Amino acid sequence: MIAREGYSGATVKQLADAVGLSQNGLLHYFGSKDALFTEILRFQDDRNVVDIDPEHSDFAADLVERILIAVDHETASPGMPQLMLRLTGDATESDHPAHEFFRYRYEAIRRIVVSAVEELRARGEVPDDADPQRIAALVYAAWDGLRTQRMFDPEIDVRENMTYLLQRLGLLAR
Repeated sequence: MIAREGYSGATVKQLADAVGLSQNGLLHYFGSKDALFTEILRFQDDRNVVDIDPEHSDFAADLVERILIAVDHETASPGMPQLMLRLTGDATESDHPAHEFFRYRYEAIRRIVVSAVEELRARGEVPDDADPQRIAALVYAAWDGLRTQRMFDPEIDVRENMTYLLQRLGLLAR
């Protein structure tokens, strides 16, 4: 529902109706609207991990492709990045229900990209002076920034811009 209707278009009442509960019943399970939305994002991430498959036997070789798969998933359901961006900003407060989810998410994504870039560097497929930590931080920062820009201008092509960045960083698409 959020994917279709967007963050603002999917009310707790609509979500509760969709699963056959009252608003109070739904919030009883999660404690708050923010906790409910955090779990929706966690569920979405779990589904995306299946397609992105960071445990793939040669994830490093397919790093660019895997990142672009994630971009495509997100672009296909515009309500989810809207929810992600809304909660990301709110969750910068340490007592927000999504704070630890986002802290872990950023850390996990950076760790996956760092590992893949280190492997590519060891194989000689990226320059020796490539800094995996900086590449990982820049990739995710660019993605966050591009998804934000797309909220204001749907003509922004996140995939095209991410491809350009990944190529300029020395990560060649397979």
